[in-house]
Amino acid sequence: MADQLIPRREMQFQLYEVLNTQALCEKARFEEHNVETFNAVIDMAEKMAEELFLPHNAIADKNEPTFDGTKVSMIDDVKKAFDTYRESGFIAGHFDYEDGGMQLPVTIMNACAGYFLAANPSSTAYPFLTAAAANVIKHCASDEIKNAFLSKMLSGDFTGTMALTEPHAGSSLADIRTNAKPQADGSYRIKGSKIYISGGEHELSDNIVHLVLAKIPGGPAGVKGISLFAVPKYRLDDNGEPKERNDVTLAGLIHKMGYRGTTSTALTFGENDDCHGYLIGEPHQGLRYMFLMMNEARIGVGYGAAMIGYRGYRYSLEYAKDRTQGRAAPNLAPEDDPTPIINHGDVRRMLLAQKAYCEGGMSLCLYGSTLIDELETEEDSDKRTEISQLLDLLTPVFKAWPSEFGPKANDLAIQILGGAGYTREYPVEQCWRDNRLNPIHEGTNGIQALDLLGRKLWQHQGKGLDVLLRRVTSDIHNAKTPRCQTLAKKLSGYLDTLGGLIEQAGVDLKSDKQSVLLTNASCFLNVFSSCVVSWIWLRQANVAELALQATPGEMDADFYQGKLAAAEYFINWELPLVTRDIEILKSQEPSCDNVKPQYF
Repeated sequence: MADQLIPRREMQFQLYEVLNTQALCEKARFEEHNVETFNAVIDMAEKMAEELFLPHNAIADKNEPTFDGTKVSMIDDVKKAFDTYRESGFIAGHFDYEDGGMQLPVTIMNACAGYFLAANPSSTAYPFLTAAAANVIKHCASDEIKNAFLSKMLSGDFTGTMALTEPHAGSSLADIRTNAKPQADGSYRIKGSKIYISGGEHELSDNIVHLVLAKIPGGPAGVKGISLFAVPKYRLDDNGEPKERNDVTLAGLIHKMGYRGTTSTALTFGENDDCHGYLIGEPHQGLRYMFLMMNEARIGVGYGAAMIGYRGYRYSLEYAKDRTQGRAAPNLAPEDDPTPIINHGDVRRMLLAQKAYCEGGMSLCLYGSTLIDELETEEDSDKRTEISQLLDLLTPVFKAWPSEFGPKANDLAIQILGGAGYTREYPVEQCWRDNRLNPIHEGTNGIQALDLLGRKLWQHQGKGLDVLLRRVTSDIHNAKTPRCQTLAKKLSGYLDTLGGLIEQAGVDLKSDKQSVLLTNASCFLNVFSSCVVSWIWLRQANVAELALQATPGEMDADFYQGKLAAAEYFINWELPLVTRDIEILKSQEPSCDNVKPQYF
């Protein structure tokens, strides 16, 4: 079926009509770029995604990597796609010219990423992880480590991972046991085990640089004693080339429900007490450095969930246009021709829900990407502080909301295809399996809820929330057109309710109700996120209704009407569903807090 990835009209709308990304070209960092260069890079990404990544998505799913005890093998298509990606310079796309990069905005690079994620998230993971690891090395590591690894990671000759999770400690990083003993030459000997390490072993590159969290003996307890180390698969010779194998052992591959084309590994470090690691930055600051990678990764997770959801949506849309079944009023006689199922109201409902979830998630995460670009280029220190606080506040939403609703979109795509959707002959079931990982990794959505309610809301005396409310209020006031004014009024009521919940939460956190509140944190995340995404849809609707008043062509009119329909669906159908969560939070409902383990 045609048009399974992202229509260019949609991407142009998000980048240039909603976000005004072209204004970044006025910033000194991006002054050598313009809309033409942005679009050229997106053109290249779209072409590569369609020609090299999409064709082997299902093949890699059916033929996942294998390990014979010595070597990991995978289908040749992955290597071909990876090599073309790295040779095109995409790994270094956002990095400085002096590092060999294209110095493109994060927003544009994430727009490009959308095509790869929709086409083949498994093969896309290898270069994406490498770029994220390289970013940590660039900003946090010593010149010696940068000289050893950075340029080869940006060229794709070396790849990268982040190794956090241990068999006994998932998200509870305070409990990690991997240790790092200092040596006389300034290196460390790493010893421990890590699990679920994506891209942890393969033959795609000459070397793999693992960013490993470990504790230096004698350091502070808990998260304050965590340090970060670069641990290569191969140690380097005097010329900076891979030489002898480091003491990093693949204990085995993990077989997943989805994302099967990405190796998921259990790694052992220092089995022979000879695993060389190199300290990144200062001792005991590892978690802070890793969060530089993780926060950007969290936007990436949410964006990826929206894109995988979007591919399922586009496929089910095309299917619904072609598949005939039943008859639609008034042509209900047996001799009347069967109708395409898109003419059935319930199918349109499911398509509209997918559109609202996926285009809402896309717009949300591209907005987050723009905040990163603004933060990087803003010269006014007060404005930089505001942007930083807003970005920090919204990061749990960027990760959690799309990763919940992207899989829901895929579920609806399966439903639209009916029995066909439940078979492997059609791609929507793989989309759902691939997407189901996203609510879990980079901090489960429950952890995002606790982070938002227990920490992010109150940071810097709540200034991040103040910045958010100013921006939301501005867009509500800018809703001058009839349909948008109706949506703005409805959203305003929920924002008032949210304000009351935040005030109550501030009191509850300092009282004996703290446990109940934190147990119900997912309810708060749901209310908060739904309000934020409603605002994101109002922003799109404002642009669309104004454009309609400017009497565009018929095709554009349909596009803008679709935006308004999705905005109205989300705010009229989805936003009111938070009523249950509001009541639970208001009443401090204790069922989940009171239930004891022995009751199960």
